[in-house]
Amino acid sequence: MVVVRVVAVPDKLRGSATAAAAAAAIGRAARAAGWDCEEIPVADGGEGTLDVLGGANRTTIVSGPLGDDVEAAWRYGRTAVIEMARASGLALLEDPEVNDPVAASTAGTGELIAAAVDAGCKRIIVGVGGSATTDGGLGALRALEPLSRLRGIELVVACDVRTTFVDAARVFAPQKGATPAQVELLHRRLERLAQVYEESYGVDVRDVPGSGAAGGLAGGLLCAGARLVPGFDAIADELDLDEQLEGADLVVTAEGFLDAQSFEGKVVGGVTELAVANGIPAFAVVGQVLDGVAVPHGLEVVSLVAEFGEARAFAETVACIEEVIGARLGRP
Repeated sequence: MVVVRVVAVPDKLRGSATAAAAAAAIGRAARAAGWDCEEIPVADGGEGTLDVLGGANRTTIVSGPLGDDVEAAWRYGRTAVIEMARASGLALLEDPEVNDPVAASTAGTGELIAAAVDAGCKRIIVGVGGSATTDGGLGALRALEPLSRLRGIELVVACDVRTTFVDAARVFAPQKGATPAQVELLHRRLERLAQVYEESYGVDVRDVPGSGAAGGLAGGLLCAGARLVPGFDAIADELDLDEQLEGADLVVTAEGFLDAQSFEGKVVGGVTELAVANGIPAFAVVGQVLDGVAVPHGLEVVSLVAEFGEARAFAETVACIEEVIGARLGRP
């Protein structure tokens, strides 16, 4: 009997299903339909990065975004994995809608990186999505002083956006509770900070794609010798995803919303690109497709909202994914 193989490579559906839960739903449906299925939950450098790269095995007390102590989980190993949202994330606030976007600091993320360095880690991946901050990474840099401690350390920043440093204020600060006046203040602060970084560290962060990730944290970490990498690419490399797709008959991916950014470094776009390059058809289950999105050749998309309505799609995401995949695969 010929084994027909599907590889499940989903991102999280934010607020509804983790990447692991989505992968498990795809796997159950595939196996029920008679397919072999390999489950590989992934991320794009934002929340969920730590989980898909092995999960936490250490915790460190660090400064939260507004200065309160938080217990931040991270992964110690041959490669350390840090998710800045665990130290400086919007979700850490008691009420995420009540943030102080001007005062919010990335100091805790710097403290977490320092903890990994002090533990002897020589390679550190930092996922930078979900931040409460627009401090340009200044808090993290101060926490890492002296930067000479980072000599011989490979610091990889997995960026989930391509926004540049100064643009971070206008693009992301409103999402973190900033008023229009605060957005302008933060914009001017990032402009000045870019000058300071160039004068103090000899690094021009202004036009580097991704340097605006996490309110400019990615740009700040450039001054500490970091290398910025598109988040999906960093995760795919760590998981040897290209090799794991070999011999697949279908690749299934997922994410919450399909929009233009989905094809600019996010999971659906990255998975589709790898699948098409290997001659494998790709299928995406998404919560919702936003108007005007151009779906590339080689990708088939199903929206849970279109299939089940918003109420059921988000209340029963995992069940809906399983139902869609079962209908799509049928019998091999």
